[in-house]
Amino acid sequence: MGNGNNGFSEAGLRRLREVLQRHVESKKIPGLVALVSRGEDTHVETIGTMLHDGGEPMRRDTIFRMASTTKPVAVSATMVLVDECRVRLDDPIDQWLPELADRQVLKRPDGPLEDTVPALRPITVRDLLTSTCGLGLDMTAMNAPLMGAYFGQKVYGENGWLLPQVEPDEWMRRLGTLPLMYQPGQRWLYNVSDDLLGVLVARVTGRPFEAFLRERIFEPLGMTDTGFHVPADKIHRLPPLYAPDPQTGRFTVEDPAEAGHHSKPPAFPSSGGGLDSTADDYHAYFRMLLNHGMHGTERILSRPAVELMTTNRLTPEQLAARETWARNVVHLSHGQGQHGGWGFGMAVRTYRGDYAPVGQFGWDGGAGTTTYADPHNQLVGILLTQTGMSTPDSARAIHDFWTTLYQALDD
Repeated sequence: MGNGNNGFSEAGLRRLREVLQRHVESKKIPGLVALVSRGEDTHVETIGTMLHDGGEPMRRDTIFRMASTTKPVAVSATMVLVDECRVRLDDPIDQWLPELADRQVLKRPDGPLEDTVPALRPITVRDLLTSTCGLGLDMTAMNAPLMGAYFGQKVYGENGWLLPQVEPDEWMRRLGTLPLMYQPGQRWLYNVSDDLLGVLVARVTGRPFEAFLRERIFEPLGMTDTGFHVPADKIHRLPPLYAPDPQTGRFTVEDPAEAGHHSKPPAFPSSGGGLDSTADDYHAYFRMLLNHGMHGTERILSRPAVELMTTNRLTPEQLAARETWARNVVHLSHGQGQHGGWGFGMAVRTYRGDYAPVGQFGWDGGAGTTTYADPHNQLVGILLTQTGMSTPDSARAIHDFWTTLYQALDD
């Protein structure tokens, strides 16, 4: 607990619990785990239950589907390869991902798939790291032909699931039949670049993506509960994923624990959204980033790699387009995503639009998860629910978590 000297006020932490408790008592979120740390001071709250109608209580070691909060962690595997000079930031990806060589680009992002021009240059590793490769998901433009093709050709959406559901080579084959939405490097676009990074790492190393992540990131950091599925001996620690009905708020199970999507190794380990983890595991990772790549006496990533990941890497033109997009979809994103910048695999705040300062980095997940670190305050905040954002309820809890957390700082 904070004692007024280590970074959090007692009154602020009490209020944080009260605000989170209110969200659970509303019956709109079954349960949650929150972890906040500053320096050596760490505080954890576990509130509510695993199931919407009761059952086992949430625990500190409850395992959650991290959804898009996967991105800031999974990108570290690519940065290990950059550190080791096995890939370079401006290397064309063609030698490893030949399915994406010699691309055609839509003349208009919402235009017919056959109305294209040649790409002006190859896609680079940097384009994947910054989500500017020209491919991406825009859930606000579902009527666009390219979005229809993503789901029609089951690049996404196979078995009704947003994560890829086929082997990486088959996924790449399907993706390679489609044009780019924008020229490489022209525009920030969501998610596809992150999934491509996992395939890139596997092909460069000749090893399964998860095996490389586990050896170079998870094991050194002690992230023993993090992976792309939950093994049978831990499945009791995984709650169902709920997708409340937007009209009635009634809880529906989007993904059960046992026999669900995360109960067995996936065909495609999605670096865009496939990890399962715990608050403590994610805390170890984000604390490593705040420590410039160090975990205790062991270096996980170089200081320059961490600085590249956690500071804005978008050009002024890319940044303006991302800011405009985020502000135009606040009604659809429930207010999430307004940070301005993007580093490698994560958002970076470039303007102060809420209680968090410029420089805060991290990301949120559609399963109701949020994880950010703040270098200015040496702060890590993690809130994990298993209530998807089909309604604004988990997003509102996330907003209230951050608003209250920043008021709890005691300097």
